[in-house]
This record gives sequence, structure tokens and C-alpha cells, in this order.
Amino acid sequence: MQIYKFNSVLKPVLWGGDRLVAFKRLPAQCEPIGESWELSAMPGRESVVAQGEDQGLTLTGLVRRYGADLVGRDVYRRYGDRFPLLIKLIDARRDLSVQVHPGDEMAMRCHGCMGKNEMWYILEAEAGAIIRTGFNRRLTQAEFDRRMADGTLLEAVNAVESRPGDTFYIPAGQIHTIGAGNLLVEIQQSSDVTYRVWDYNRRDADGNLRQLHVQQAREALDYEPRDGQVHYMDQGGGQMTGLVCSPDFDVSRLDVDGAYRLDMPEGHSFVAAVCLDGDLRLSADNMPGASLSRGETALIPAAASCVEMNGTARLLLASVPERA
Repeated sequence: MQIYKFNSVLKPVLWGGDRLVAFKRLPAQCEPIGESWELSAMPGRESVVAQGEDQGLTLTGLVRRYGADLVGRDVYRRYGDRFPLLIKLIDARRDLSVQVHPGDEMAMRCHGCMGKNEMWYILEAEAGAIIRTGFNRRLTQAEFDRRMADGTLLEAVNAVESRPGDTFYIPAGQIHTIGAGNLLVEIQQSSDVTYRVWDYNRRDADGNLRQLHVQQAREALDYEPRDGQVHYMDQGGGQMTGLVCSPDFDVSRLDVDGAYRLDMPEGHSFVAAVCLDGDLRLSADNMPGASLSRGETALIPAAASCVEMNGTARLLLASVPERA
């Protein structure tokens, strides 16, 4: 095994822009790019190893080849060959649809897959850019139906002006949308099930209104008031900052300036490292290492007992917590 880098999967969408191309230093694109899938085992959009002896292997193929040595004993026991996380970069040139995701029980019952808890880390935000997440007061299904009918649903949803470094945790069931002007990292369960609640009467390239999933959303929604913004505290002298601790993923921000050693605890999972800024070199035990620059993501196998980092960079580190 090695520290793995993957080819990004770019997704053109009607609400996308051109900032991902600049952020990742990619060649210019003709279509607006809304998403760059950095670490994905989703069918049709799987990450493919970009370098080394396993070059050309998909992420799922990598898990099948190395099992618990790659993802960790507890992760492999729970998920088998299914990689449990999906990591994206998102550029919202226009407002995304208002949506909700089902939890594990509903997703498994209706779609045969896991649900979708997710988090966002804001990279860039234009003046006045908004994140909407969670109802601002308790709603009944009857009021939800009425507000859907009269077009006032957004009046019942929290809206905050976003800033670089803001973190949002959006559990399954929580209504949400990314407003125009946000560039962000999304870390989520490996699921692509989305119930679109409202889409501003937009039409697709063929002139058709985009499909809504109101009946499914009515069942999936959490109607209690929720504040989705995570108010975190800097821990560890400014180098390592815990952002999100959830049942499905833990995410921290790490600032490296020079040399840094990251020791892995007993029984840990893989670590996904997303480079937000700067450049550094990663090495682990006797594995082949990797360089990492802004907009790139690396997968550090669970078999690594420690990771040596050299350079100047800001990273997000994502892992899966152990369950009893």
C-alpha cells in the first residue's frame, strides 16, 4: 500500500461556476463545474488511483484488495467493501435547491443504501453569500404543506451569512441549501440520495421543471428547530482544531508549518486529507508517500501508525470513529 491520490471526477451542473477550476489549478472548462468528487465509491463516479502500483484501480477495488489494512478493522467489519465516506468540493455560482436527505433506516428501506449525514467547510464566500439550514421554529406537516403551496417555505428556514472557515453539520432530516457565492468542502456518508423540496421553478436544459420529491421529503424531514452551524473551539494551540464529531465521521483542521508528526491511535480508521491551501509532503512508515497541494485529497491507509508531514499547508482530516 501507499498514500493514495485519485483523479478528480468533475460534475457539470446548471448552478456551477468556474472557481473549482481555478482553486484546483485545472485546465479551463467549457461547462460550469459545480462539484469535484475527490474521494468517491459511488457507482458511475468512482475515484480512480492516480499513481503508483495500484494506478487505475477504483476506490472500491482498492478496498477489496486491502480490506481492513486500508480502511481499518472496525470500518471493514461495519461496511465490508463499501467505502463509507464521500468527499466533494462544491462551487455554487447560483443557489442550490432546497433539499433534505433521509437517515439510514429510511434510505435502506427505500433505496437499499445508507443515509446521508454531511458537513460543510466554507473555503470562499462572496459578500452576502448565505447558508440555509434547519427550521427556525417547530413546523407541523400541515404548515409545511401550506408553505409549500404558497411559496413561503424559506421564511421558516434559518439563514446565516457565511464566511471562510465556517463549519456546518447537517444531519439527515435537516432541511438545507447552499446559497450562491459559496465555495466549500463537503464531507458526507457515501450516499447520493437527495429529496429536492424546492428549486425556484428552474428548468433543465430541455426546458422542463426540475423534479421535486415532496412526498419523500415530508417523511424524511425533522420539523424541530435546528441551528446547523457548528460553533467550535480551537484545541491544541492552533495546530489541530476539532470541527465535527459525529457517529459517521470526525473532521479536524490541521495547520502545518514545517515538520509535523501525526501519531495514529490504536484501532484507528483511514484518514482522508484534503488540502485547503499550501503544499506539503506526506510519508507514512515504509509506504510510498505523496505530495499534496491546494485542492487535492489523499487517502492515508489505516495500516499507517504515524504520518510525517513537511511543508506549509492547511488541511482537513476526516476519519471514521470506532463503534462498540
